Amino acid sequence: MSMLSQRDIVPVLETQRLRLRGHRIEDYAASAAMWADERVVRYISGQPSTAAQSWSRLLQYIGHWHALSFGYWLVEDRDTGAFLGEVGLANFKRQIVPSIGDIPEIGWVLVPDAHGRGIATEAVSEVLKWADHHFEQGQTVCLFDPQHIASIRVAEKNGYNWMADADYMGSKALIMQRFRSP
Repeated sequence: MSMLSQRDIVPVLETQRLRLRGHRIEDYAASAAMWADERVVRYISGQPSTAAQSWSRLLQYIGHWHALSFGYWLVEDRDTGAFLGEVGLANFKRQIVPSIGDIPEIGWVLVPDAHGRGIATEAVSEVLKWADHHFEQGQTVCLFDPQHIASIRVAEKNGYNWMADADYMGSKALIMQRFRSP
């Protein structure tokens, strides 16, 4: 029985500086190291991920593409191949008030060395170009800790606006939304 690989399912997106590609099992160590860094998770969960949590996340990324035909990309430096982070679209079935239903949710996370270099804005922009051609409803959302000013700026640069203040797992959250331009 032949199985499709991530290379067969996930489109490769490229910008001048970045390559966005599907995750592979061999990406686990770099992804786990990023998610274990307190600077990375400060506004996401507040807690570094365990090795098992990072493994589950990697499998979840791969599974999204197989089940939903969209998901997360690994972000790497186009020239060096260095791991820079992860960006993509998901349906996490979050229990959040107010509900976002099945609207695709964009998210991004970068290694600390990639912060402040415009990489998140560039990667998110490229993913949104892809989404604008693949999602009929033309709406995506993103979810943040309201204190995560850097990510809010990335969202705004990519056309996101306030949608709602929310409660997510007992914490305050900000939901922003974007509609595809006609």
